[in-house]
Amino acid sequence: MAVVTMKNLLESGVHFGHQVKRWDPRMKKFIFAERNGIHIIDLQKTIQAIKDAYDAVRKTVAAGKSVLFVGTKKQAQQAVQKEAERCGMYYINNRWLGGMLTNFSTIKKSLLRLKKLEKMEIDGTFENLTKKEIAALGKERAKLQKNLGGIKEMKELPGILFIIDTRMEAIAVAEAKRMGIPIVAVVDTNCNPENIDFPIPGNDDAIRAITLFTSIVANAVVEADNEVGLKIIETLSDEDEEQDQESLMSDLSIKEDDQEVDIAAAIEKYSTEIPPEAERDEELAEEKEEHRIQVDVDKIYGEIGE
Repeated sequence: MAVVTMKNLLESGVHFGHQVKRWDPRMKKFIFAERNGIHIIDLQKTIQAIKDAYDAVRKTVAAGKSVLFVGTKKQAQQAVQKEAERCGMYYINNRWLGGMLTNFSTIKKSLLRLKKLEKMEIDGTFENLTKKEIAALGKERAKLQKNLGGIKEMKELPGILFIIDTRMEAIAVAEAKRMGIPIVAVVDTNCNPENIDFPIPGNDDAIRAITLFTSIVANAVVEADNEVGLKIIETLSDEDEEQDQESLMSDLSIKEDDQEVDIAAAIEKYSTEIPPEAERDEELAEEKEEHRIQVDVDKIYGEIGE
């Protein structure tokens, strides 16, 4: 069973949005407050969105369709490739080529070309070519592998897309909508959630947040046939930080006298801060994880159980 805890979300900095001046008003319903010039995302709504997205991915995979992971920003590339390969699905993590969905018949030709070049390299065809010809073919293969390696075995259009940063992947969103393919996407406070079928409000810049969201979707693929599905733990317990998620879930469900930690203290321990005057972009994504933030969590989240 896949497990997601409030502790995971806090540790990953999922609740940090962009600077107030960079927000999209259409994200207002997912934003609770503003602190130090940064919008704070309501994790209660994030949790519900994760449940909906998880179920949507499970149903798609159970119906025999595939999932396409899309994340070309540098913070997402490694996580997207790793998790997509773990669950046996397809991914795009370098560049979204125009027409990848709307003109898939042409993309198929490029995939066939990639496979042909790989076969030529293995069966000894290169031995009969000149060094210049081999270098040219090698360069062509490397380029195709870089852009299309993640969908090399994709025979038909995917059943659903999972996207990190809908602003950067605007073309992918537009093509999916045109082809009627559902979209699960992480939407930050500067994104438009209206064109997304299953928006997940959360930080789309921090590496840890991206890794968490991507692993959740990958788990949905792996456990598509599991009737139990996703387990959400919305309370913070004083468990050992090195304890794995499965043990954490078991302990929380069994121990009635489990003590709850002060949420404000947990935020102080696990959360991060961006200086109000700093621009929140790719270069600051990792720097953000090194700062602290003072947040009045009682006002933001209220009672966790509510």
